[in-house]
Amino acid sequence: MKRTPLYEVHRNLNAKFTEFGGWEMPLQYSSIVTEHLAVRSIAGLFDLSHMGEIEVSGQGADELVQKLSTNDVSRLSDGRVLYTLFCNETGGIVDDLLVYRHADNHYMLVVNAANIEKDLAWVETCNDTGAEVKDMSEDMALIALQGPKAIDLLNPFVPERDVSEIPYFRFTTGDVAGVPTAISRTGYTGEVGFELYVPAAYAERLWTAVGGQPVGLGARDTLRLEAGLRLYGMDMNDDTNPFEVGLGRFVKFKNRQFIGKSALLAHKRKGITKHIIGFQMLDRAVARAGYAIYQGDERIGSVTSGTPSPSLKCSIGFASIESQAVPENEKIDVEIRGKLHPAIIVEVPFVSIGT
Repeated sequence: MKRTPLYEVHRNLNAKFTEFGGWEMPLQYSSIVTEHLAVRSIAGLFDLSHMGEIEVSGQGADELVQKLSTNDVSRLSDGRVLYTLFCNETGGIVDDLLVYRHADNHYMLVVNAANIEKDLAWVETCNDTGAEVKDMSEDMALIALQGPKAIDLLNPFVPERDVSEIPYFRFTTGDVAGVPTAISRTGYTGEVGFELYVPAAYAERLWTAVGGQPVGLGARDTLRLEAGLRLYGMDMNDDTNPFEVGLGRFVKFKNRQFIGKSALLAHKRKGITKHIIGFQMLDRAVARAGYAIYQGDERIGSVTSGTPSPSLKCSIGFASIESQAVPENEKIDVEIRGKLHPAIIVEVPFVSIGT
């Protein structure tokens, strides 16, 4: 398995490791609940260096990134970040990602760890513009600081500016604890927070300087689910389209062409009969991915993501269901080890938080 530049740091912190997307990553350091609540109340420090960074630059980069993206990249100005999807010709989701615009014809694509090789191959296959495509993943480390106190904790290490002035879905460059860093403000927890992109050789220096509660992938998953955020490979994949997983707002059709547009228009005209819904268990049972969802005697779908919620003290999840409508407060049942357990459809995000 691959390891991030911070692997030895995690080992010295007695982290419990897990395999994720071909990487040996810290699952937890203390407990998932402790780390989760630290992020909700103060802040937590994440090693996200397993994520992929693909640079697209040179003449034709604007055209290529726009052609690949369901969202409208032409709306970006320098220093802005855009959430988007790559879709194939049938409208299936190749990956979800962030697009960072540095300048005209210069972008960084931040892609999911398990999809780095797949996405790189997809970008290169679709590149008929002459743009330069470079995989920067091994050269970069990514550290995230997330939580309501993130601004207070990070500001002392950024002498050139007040990080609270960085707007949501924007980024800037500067020194953090003396390390040249790209500082962005997006987040995968729903909390105030920052992502720090640095050369891999500086990762340990920056991690040690910023400090704080280290948080593993276990709490990262519970945090993102409470925030109502999808996870590629669980809640969406190549066989699902953006409308089926509640991401249709990131598909912009008007006055532009992109890969998958025709198929997605056809899906929209036909009508969507499959939906992602959020649900909350009404007993102490924990719903996990793959468990069947019933309404009465009819199986209507299955769980895509499920976990105990440390904030709500109950189990929550996403499910993909076959339905023309998705009414809130509708009762459903989740089959767990041959027994039906009651749940209710709820609005997401599950927890009210602010960025």
